[in-house]
Amino acid sequence: MASSLSPPLAKALGSSSPPLRRPRRSFFSVSADIKESSSTSVSVSVANKEAGATEPVLSPPPGFKPPEPKPFTVGEGQILDIITASLALPLRFGSGTFVLGYSSSIVSPDEIGPDEYALDVQGKKVKETCKLGPRPEKPIEIYEFESCPFCRKVREMVSILDLDVLFYPCPRNGPNFRPKVLQMGGKQQFPYMVDPNTGVAMYESDNIIKYLADKYGDGTVPLMLSLGFLTTLTAGLAMLPRMGRGSSYLPAKLPPQPLVYWAYEGSPFCRLVREVLVELELPHLLRTVARGSPKRQELYKQASHFQAPYLEDPNTGLKMFESAAIVDYLKATYAQ
Repeated sequence: MASSLSPPLAKALGSSSPPLRRPRRSFFSVSADIKESSSTSVSVSVANKEAGATEPVLSPPPGFKPPEPKPFTVGEGQILDIITASLALPLRFGSGTFVLGYSSSIVSPDEIGPDEYALDVQGKKVKETCKLGPRPEKPIEIYEFESCPFCRKVREMVSILDLDVLFYPCPRNGPNFRPKVLQMGGKQQFPYMVDPNTGVAMYESDNIIKYLADKYGDGTVPLMLSLGFLTTLTAGLAMLPRMGRGSSYLPAKLPPQPLVYWAYEGSPFCRLVREVLVELELPHLLRTVARGSPKRQELYKQASHFQAPYLEDPNTGLKMFESAAIVDYLKATYAQ
């Protein structure tokens, strides 16, 4: 679906440039301080702007205790979900699994400090690095939903560029953010991106990908995101095994603050959690941790362990690993 440029912008930018809009005021005010170092600190403040709105009282389920992390462990009853969520990896050739400029080297365990993250492989350590472009000062905002192939393309680019993004889920019949996209941009089309760092807002997945590549990457669009119809076709096929999960709204409480979600697009475990975040229409700040991301070290330092996904809920104070347990927690805490 193509969006058209307004005549003055078309004249100034050329017909191939992405459409630009000035975002209007949203339901939430968001502020963030994201630094480029490994000790990135993020502060997100969200207030419901709807007059007279009552914030829900939220608490973890009675007796709920976060489980101990168990790397590469499939939860009870999760085998079929993991298999169907994993089929996207070969279809998309791992797009969204590695950060731009990824490289790795095998080193001796003696070269890795006790507070330093590195992947263990048969008694050796794998150090992973990447080459990041400019970092946005504030999180980019994206309105989208899980089972849309056009949205998946943008999410892959977000992981490749190692960007932190404030996602506003827009499942079918969602009462909060679908109407907001119509108000801001004039139509309910997804994905829709707002960059508060530049004032740019736009529809069209390919335009968004190119904008992100130019602004926060090295200007190049990865091969798996530059194949036109073939890219969209394989992204769509990657969605089929999940049979529409992450597309329809389930009545839920809207949290006062967005959840913080450490994940990346290439992980099937992360995908299962995101489906529920979207279905419950829970705004979440995605902290991308694809292979090579320096934020892997940040999470390792913060939680004394690295594993994705990892959820922080500022509304209840809960922090936890393990996708199956996170899904249970989200449904028990937010579903109505």
